[in-house]
Amino acid sequence: MRILVGIDEVGRGPLAGPVAVGAIAVPLDFDVLRAFPGVADSKILSEKKRERIFEMLVASGERGGARFSVEFSDATYIDANGITKAVSSALARAIRSVAPNPKDTRVLLDGLLSAPRAYTDQTTIIHGDATEPIISLASVAAKVVRDRLMVRLDTKYPEYSFARHKGYGTKAHRAVIAALGPCPLHRLTFLHGDTKNKVRHCP
Repeated sequence: MRILVGIDEVGRGPLAGPVAVGAIAVPLDFDVLRAFPGVADSKILSEKKRERIFEMLVASGERGGARFSVEFSDATYIDANGITKAVSSALARAIRSVAPNPKDTRVLLDGLLSAPRAYTDQTTIIHGDATEPIISLASVAAKVVRDRLMVRLDTKYPEYSFARHKGYGTKAHRAVIAALGPCPLHRLTFLHGDTKNKVRHCP
């Protein structure tokens, strides 16, 4: 049976935390909009709506419907290899998790993303997260899983308020970095000035 996979990434721009890639696999004739009413690009959905759609996705997987995987590349990997390679690494792991047989797989990807070469039937769509429901669903999965991770990490580094801004470079977040220096979750290559040399080794 041929399957359709949608892929999107979340967290390319934050100063801290991993980049996340979501992959969704469904039968080729699967009606995503019917199964997940209200699905849209994660950036335009409220947190409550994203969580509701994600719970529907989990339930679908438990019934043998849509399968999903969200994979990360952390700040250390990003600093060592660059954000483009970090996204590619997470993407390769995510797609192989849900679609291990490239010959039976059609792949739709958002923006400038590309799947490993073995997946010959792949199409990259600019603004695909807004126009292709399967990519929208992948963006929701990646966003929810990454946000939940940043909330958990907030308990380890509470002074940085990761639960609030999820690692993005808000004014308040930049102010804390300037005052305390970065912690091990920060992408040092994304920081400027002397702060990147003042990593705090928090417990």
